[in-house]
Amino acid sequence: ERQYCQNLCYIAKLFLDHKTLYFDVDPFLFYVLCEVDERGYHPVGYYSKEKYSDVGYNLACILTFPSHQRKGYGRFLIAFSYELSKKEEKVGSPEKPMSDLGQQAYIPYWTSTIVDFLLNESNESKSMSIMDIAKKTSIMAEDIIYALNTLGILKFVNGVYFISAERKLL
Repeated sequence: ERQYCQNLCYIAKLFLDHKTLYFDVDPFLFYVLCEVDERGYHPVGYYSKEKYSDVGYNLACILTFPSHQRKGYGRFLIAFSYELSKKEEKVGSPEKPMSDLGQQAYIPYWTSTIVDFLLNESNESKSMSIMDIAKKTSIMAEDIIYALNTLGILKFVNGVYFISAERKLL
């Protein structure tokens, strides 16, 4: 319902300094995460994404309500956004530029997802490209490069990226 989605945006504006309010929520899809108990459903957070993004954004705004932070809900919503991207057979990325809070949430997600992928998939292939990783994880190539640089394991030699890390260090 339109009013419900607008109210979610108002709530997000209370806690996110960089949040821009749009009165037209029709171009967005909203995914609300709830806890359930004997009294019913209780929202703990949400994320929104554009229905049609030319740039490949799979998330426009994410908020875990303050009383429910530090429970893994934000990471769950991020992971869910990438699972939807996999279902759509697309790579995705959060809207840029990211806020400081966005970076605090996404960088650990990207790095752990990519390292898990490398540990589990690297036995099957002698070499793989950034695009191979992107296709399997649905994480956009520029975000993969950023995450690998953050870990300090991405090397750029003669116009080619290499991941340089011992398996036991991953």
